[in-house]
Amino acid sequence: QVQLVESGGGLVQAGGSLRLSCVASGVTFSKTVMGWFRQAPGKEREFVSSISWSSSARYYADFVKGRFTISRDINTHRVWLQMNSLDPEDTANYFCAIASASSPYVYYVREGDYSSWGQGTVVTVSS
Repeated sequence: QVQLVESGGGLVQAGGSLRLSCVASGVTFSKTVMGWFRQAPGKEREFVSSISWSSSARYYADFVKGRFTISRDINTHRVWLQMNSLDPEDTANYFCAIASASSPYVYYVREGDYSSWGQGTVVTVSS
């Protein structure tokens, strides 16, 4: 049974930073694509970032604008999202997701490509 557990959310002032973490279990982590999504209050969930299993391919939503960095460690089964220059519009529940991958170089941006999701970690950015 695949399990994803996020952590690292919290309250931060605008311009500040947070580092989200997600640990995966019950899966061969090395052959997976990992993604981060977010859902703001009253809005639909949206894609934030994705990373291939080799870490060679990473993709970000346009609104990230160079502020976020996704990374992963095969040995510890973790994926991180380093978020800098946070804005109140970044306030949301952040979810990590996992997908099987046939290639070490692919990433996914659609929710439907992911098979398992964590419960989320809440990020609140105050102005």
